[in-house]
Amino acid sequence: MGNGLYFHIPFCRSKCPYCDFYSVKYDSTLAEKYVERLCSEIKKYNGSFDTIYFGGGTPSILDSHLIGKIISTAREHFDIADNCEITMECNPSKNLEKDFEDYAAFGVNRISLGMQSARNEERFALGRVAGQNEVAKAVSDAKKAGITNISLDVMLGTPKQTIDSLDETFEFIDKMQVTHISAYLLKIEEGTKFFEMSDKLALPDEDIICEMYLKTIDSLKNLGFNQYEISNFSKPGFESRHNLKYWQLDEYLGLGASAHSLWNGKRFYYDKNFNIINDGTGSTDEEKIMLGLRLNKGIEKSLINKDYSRFVKMGLLGENDKRIFLTKQGMLVSNSIISELI
Repeated sequence: MGNGLYFHIPFCRSKCPYCDFYSVKYDSTLAEKYVERLCSEIKKYNGSFDTIYFGGGTPSILDSHLIGKIISTAREHFDIADNCEITMECNPSKNLEKDFEDYAAFGVNRISLGMQSARNEERFALGRVAGQNEVAKAVSDAKKAGITNISLDVMLGTPKQTIDSLDETFEFIDKMQVTHISAYLLKIEEGTKFFEMSDKLALPDEDIICEMYLKTIDSLKNLGFNQYEISNFSKPGFESRHNLKYWQLDEYLGLGASAHSLWNGKRFYYDKNFNIINDGTGSTDEEKIMLGLRLNKGIEKSLINKDYSRFVKMGLLGENDKRIFLTKQGMLVSNSIISELI
């Protein structure tokens, strides 16, 4: 199996109030220079890859020829598999019709769209500019261009969201006929706009958020999406091959400001000035427990030296002959369970 290749594109039109990823305001000259730098970084490594992922920021903010340049440089320099999964994160606030045609020509075959919610008032409360119609247009345009493997992001526990309002999002997902959903709980991170406003945000309480998460698992299951990781759901055979590498501790190379790598057994990342910062060894037993338990299939029992029976009794962990795994309820408190098992 090949490795994963990740490109971080740090440009955005404006900063979303909940986002703590590294990003800067888009500027076309700066973007050209950044892509030049990315292409020169590619030439410092060797490897074979069967997934490529463009994350951000907002990768789709770049002129599409720059995406083409990165992909063609990667193809010239690396061994890229014929069946490579190539994912682009896209923001539906831009009319992407022409971009999708270009992406498809470059070999992009998977799109991840930042939807967050199908309800406009919930999207706007998150600082998103596009409404439901723009999301629907983006899905339709991607399919028209021949890119049918489409993931939508959903955010849970956001301002103005209720248990009932979630139904509108699930109905919309069903109508869109997409292949993958990533459903995240909103986290208020330090350094974000939401953190500064946190006492003014009308957020659902913790019990409601737990109910929203369990409802999401059940509703998506009814629509034919299997949960394969705490936050990820797919139609059969459409799991994100790239993201699975992170949780399974397969090797991946991340290029660009703030991109992380697990490469040749070592962890390192680029700071925002493209300096490489070493980050220790990868694939320790601790990491295997921490990341493996995020997956529905769980981990081998032999990795655990602690007594986990009370979590099984509490219905938070399930087990079979060889493996233990988090139950739906366990996923809600995964961090505290994992920290006790490490």
